[in-house]
Amino acid sequence: MKKKIILIGTGGHAVSCIDVIESTKKFEIVGLIDKSKKQYLNVGNKKYRIFNEKNYLENKIAKYALICIGSDKLISKRNYLFEKYKKLGFDFPSIISPLAYVSKSSHVGKGSIVMHGAIINANVKIGLNCIINTKCLVEHDCRIGNNSHIATSANINGHVSIEKNCFIGSNTTIVPSVRIKENTFIKAFKLIKKNYE
Repeated sequence: MKKKIILIGTGGHAVSCIDVIESTKKFEIVGLIDKSKKQYLNVGNKKYRIFNEKNYLENKIAKYALICIGSDKLISKRNYLFEKYKKLGFDFPSIISPLAYVSKSSHVGKGSIVMHGAIINANVKIGLNCIINTKCLVEHDCRIGNNSHIATSANINGHVSIEKNCFIGSNTTIVPSVRIKENTFIKAFKLIKKNYE
């Protein structure tokens, strides 16, 4: 029997999350929570109901939740919503696309999503509420802190440590053994050769 899950947010990242979640065949998406005036989010030929938060919480039907806000400007909002819904009693599964590779020696924290085509190699630790976006490479022995977003096609080389609340832009490459301090924002297409401290 599939686990019921509610998604928080209705933007472009939510559309991609829906595609990943449906591909796992482990969850039934009961809808999305947002302030949008729309009643449904259309993804392909399927409609997903959009709930007002107050109305949904009065009659909640899902035990599981996932934060589906992906904008580089909304890292703090992701963290706020994750903590809020955790306190409301929701459980946050880790979601891993069947089209991604995650080493058996690595760990993906609760509320994190690993998107299509991502590769997470040996001895990696991904924190809570993270996005490992489409076609990312996270090499051996890396640490990704809670509430961080590694954007599309970023390359994180071995022994890199990225602390909490970081955004690493699309197609950015971080050379081995670099440390990125918490709350760091790195734009797309950067080559990072030294620590951010």
